Order: sequence, then structure tokens, then C-alpha cells
Amino acid sequence: MSVTKLRGALDELIERADSYCDAESVTAFYRELSRLEAFVTKITAGFDASGDWATAGARNCAAYLATETRLPMRESRRRVRTGRRLREMAQTAEAFEAGEISPAHVEVLCSVRNERTEKHFERDETMLLEQARRLRFSQFARLVSYWEQHADEDGTNDAAEARRTRRDVSLQASYDGMFLGRIILDPVSGAIVHGELDRLERELFEVDWAEAKRRLGRDPMSSELARRPEQRRADALVEMATRSRTAPHDGRRPAPLFSVFVDFETLSGRILELASGIVLTPCDLAPFLRRADLERAVFTPERRVEVGQKSRLFTGATKRAIELRDRCCTHPYCEEPLDRCQVDHILPYSQGGETTQENGRLLCGFHNRLRVTSPARGDPGG
Repeated sequence: MSVTKLRGALDELIERADSYCDAESVTAFYRELSRLEAFVTKITAGFDASGDWATAGARNCAAYLATETRLPMRESRRRVRTGRRLREMAQTAEAFEAGEISPAHVEVLCSVRNERTEKHFERDETMLLEQARRLRFSQFARLVSYWEQHADEDGTNDAAEARRTRRDVSLQASYDGMFLGRIILDPVSGAIVHGELDRLERELFEVDWAEAKRRLGRDPMSSELARRPEQRRADALVEMATRSRTAPHDGRRPAPLFSVFVDFETLSGRILELASGIVLTPCDLAPFLRRADLERAVFTPERRVEVGQKSRLFTGATKRAIELRDRCCTHPYCEEPLDRCQVDHILPYSQGGETTQENGRLLCGFHNRLRVTSPARGDPGG
């Protein structure tokens, strides 16, 4: 098909866009979009190899694309780099061209294939692609992080140390007195700061919700609250600083709690993961071990979780086991983290459901309410 024919077909589709807003069509078009991305990546690699970009005086293919397509230079370089790497990843390229995986999957796989992991990747490429087709993207990315730790132990430890040395916080006053800044933190430090910031933002949300409900005489919509989420996070950051300033210098510092996940079959393995799903290396964790609480969570073949007795942040070993097992909302269209979820009975307690691991699951507030208000979805309410 020529570019002219493709343009004509797209024009026709755009004119009839309202006819394709059903679930089946949306899913199918996203698959075809991946195929088109694969095609563009392939011809980009061919154009890069041809050297035709040099006739225009461009220094390299990425510079040519950045000028002619008005892409950011970073994106142009990424596309050229991906095209080059896919030449050596035949199965990945084939799955990409078939629309079975997305550009995001390809980027994850390209990022872990290097001269140290090349042999391991050739051995495991089929397995990794099978998981890409089966898992949610966040689960797939986590699995690839596990794989990389086993395939390149030294490299992942070096990368962890490099991540930590990149930590940086800047906060500068602008010409009009506003403060502008950025934050770069390693995974563990970032989880500590993010967790506390998120906790305080939720406290402020409850205040805003209660105020709006009093003012309106009904449950408010988010747009009717006094502050936007971004404003509440800014106020939460100020609250963190205020509490730090007023805290007694000899007060007990709260220790972070690390949940270390150990698969039953690989009990002696080296896989580490935060409860939020961020995969760590031992180097990530080492600086915090002297001031952290550690929690053991062993997953048995039956998906039960054997949890250590220490549970500083939650009450009840059964509740904690469910949180560690699920770690996010279990609704198929949701990934709300466990700190925004509630432990819910699968078979309602009012119908004889037991309060056990097997009959428990995490649901976010929205989906916990949804199962009560929408029993027609096949989920017993209560």
C-alpha cells in the first residue's frame, strides 16, 4: 500500500470514528496501532542503515527525524535505537509486527538486552514474550526486572548504585517569588517520601470532602472540592515540613517497613520487592537495613501467604497476608495500590463467608462500592 492509499484509508476511518467506539473495535484498533508502530520502527531501521539521511547534511538519522518530523530529539533517538536492536531480536520483532505486544513491551525488552544478557535473552526470549502476551503490563515489567537480576547480577547491582547516586532535590525561588523544583530519588527513598505525601494528601482530601458535603448538603463531586489533587499534594508537602520542624529532636523516628517477598520454590533466591511492586536489588535495600523493619512473606504453592509475626503498620496477620498477596485492587480493570484498598469478603459475611485468606481480597473503594450497587455484574454484594 502506498502512503497515499494509507492516508485515504485513515481519512475514511476518521470520518466514521463514531462507528468504532465499541469495546471490540477499540481493542482491535489498538492492536493494529501496534502493528503500524512496528512497521514504522522497521522502516526507520532501514532508513538508518541506508545512510540516506546524510544527503540532507544531517549528522545522523535521529537528527534528520527530529527536524523533519518535529519529534523531540530524545524520541527520535529512541526510535532509531529500538529499530537497531530489533534487528537482533527476531521473535520480539515478529510479535510486534503481529500486534501481540505494544511499543512499551518492546522498550522494556530492549532495555534489558545487552552484551552481558545476550545469551540469556536468546534462551528466554520465547518465555518473556509469552508472559508479555498474558500479563498486565505492570506485572510483565516486574517479571522482566526479576529476569534481569538473574541474568545480569553485577549489572543490576551497579545500576542500583548508579540510581542512588543520581538522587537530587532542587527547590529555587523564581523571579516572581514562586518556588520551582524537581525531585529524583532511588526506589526505596522515593517509596518512603511518596507514601507519606500520599497519606497526608488523603487526610486533606477527607477534610475537603467533609467541608464540601456540609456546604452542598450532599456528597460532592471531585470538581466541587476546595482544592485540586495537585494543590492538596503541595499543601501536604508543606505539612510534612511543618511537622518535621515541630517534631522533638529526640523523638522516635518511624522505621520504614520492608516486605520481602520470597517465592516458595526459590526460598533461597535473591528477589526483593516493595509491597508497591517495585523490584529491588540488595544494593537498593542495604542503606536502609539498620533503620527498617523487615517482614517475611513466603508464598506457598496454594497461594497462601505465611507472614512473620511482626506487622507494624496493620493489625491482624490475615489482613496483612491478603494485602501482601494481592497488593492492588483485584478487579480486572484496576491497579489501585494496597494502601488505597480495603480487604473485602469474596462471599459476603452475611451469607456465611468466612474471614480467611481464601475468602478475602483487596478492592479499592470504588470497586468495593460497585459490587454492592451493581449485583447484575455477577458479583454478590455485601
